[in-house]
Amino acid sequence: MGHDEIEILLVEDNFDDAELTIRALTKSHLANKLIHLKDGAEALDFLFGTGVFEGRKTELVPKVILLDLKLPKVTGMEVLKKIKQNSLTEKIPVVVLTSSSQDPDIEHAYNLGANSYIVKPIEFDKFSKAISDLGMYWLVLNRHPL
Repeated sequence: MGHDEIEILLVEDNFDDAELTIRALTKSHLANKLIHLKDGAEALDFLFGTGVFEGRKTELVPKVILLDLKLPKVTGMEVLKKIKQNSLTEKIPVVVLTSSSQDPDIEHAYNLGANSYIVKPIEFDKFSKAISDLGMYWLVLNRHPL
């Protein structure tokens, strides 16, 4: 897959959660432009064209970022903070993934600029709702019949 047009950047270290998420999106034909990264450091490298992603065209930003809050190396909060502090990425909608709707981190994430949250394992209809709440329905979910 060319990294030209990325619709969904999934940052999730739990393989099972990632698989369920990708499966939910595949069912809806949304995973063809999805990139899955396993930790916060990789996510930042990808977004800012550093490390293994040195030289990537960073102006090609994902349409939405699904970000797990509990990540190794660099936490989801740190990633969120850096996304929202950088003019290149600050406008990308970020949907945080959490394992509980009672997670105190959710409020913190909203304060840092997260747009929405979904409790994992994600269900497709919850994802659809998060996307339509973000006004991104036409960009991400609505597929023209081929």
